[in-house]
Formats: sequence, C-alpha cells, structure tokens
Amino acid sequence: MVPAGVTFVGTGRRLLLGLKYANGRTLARPLAQRMVPLVEGRSVDVVTWAPTTARRIRRRGFDQAELIARALAAELGVPCRRMLRRIGRGAPQTGRSRDERTIAAPRFVARRVWGPVRVLVVDDVVTTGATLRAAERALRRAGCTTVLPIAAAATP
Repeated sequence: MVPAGVTFVGTGRRLLLGLKYANGRTLARPLAQRMVPLVEGRSVDVVTWAPTTARRIRRRGFDQAELIARALAAELGVPCRRMLRRIGRGAPQTGRSRDERTIAAPRFVARRVWGPVRVLVVDDVVTTGATLRAAERALRRAGCTTVLPIAAAATP
C-alpha cells in the first residue's frame, strides 16, 4: 500500500483535478503539506517524481508530479532532483482499468547513483501502484539503496 496525502474522492479529487487540468499549480504546496506526516521519521537524501508523458507536459505546461515533489522536498528540507526519464510511447494510465494499468505500466530509466542513496519517489495519483513500482525498479537498477514511494492521492 502506497501512502497518500488524500483520498481521490470529494475534496481530494477536486484538488488533484484542479492541479492537473485547471492549471492549479498553487495546489501543489497544500498537497505536499498533507504528505509530510507520511514521511516524518524516515530518512531520505533526495526527492524525485514519476514523470508524466512529454505530450502531457507540453499540453499542460508542467508535470504535476514534479510540482508536488518539489513542494514536498522544500517542506522536508531535502533536495529535489530529476532522476527518472519515461521511455517508450506508453499511453496514459488515466481511464484504464486496474488490470490494464498493471499490464501497460510506464517504463522508466533512472540516473545512475553512486553510494547509498535513499530516494522518496512521488506520484500524483496512485490506483494500482504500477507506475510507482516501475519507478522503483528503475531507481534500484540505478543503484538507489532505499526507494520510498508516496502519492498525493490514492483511489479508494
């Protein structure tokens, strides 16, 4: 189970949809503040995010997971670095069933790290965890010793 700041229903859903589809960039910080208690007591060296597709970034003008990750890193007082790159032309997870999400999970390649590195990897919404599992695999292959997944919101 991936820890999440809010449930993706009601107000939590409206917050995430406002961030993603209504250019609600200012919503990243309150979401990150809801995530801080889920991380406290865990030691992390760096925060990163599971990037969305280049097409979505072009359409929106930003990557919502990056905005949340940067806000969370600022709240935690640790650096935020781009460590993952999405590869392939996988279709977005939005609108897919749980089974389809697991089968068609995105693929990532991670920046190589040297020495023990503890990474907190952020996603905007977690449904099955397929995206965060793919991100974790890439980060571990790149040498990260600890990978802690977290999401701004989780579907019930």
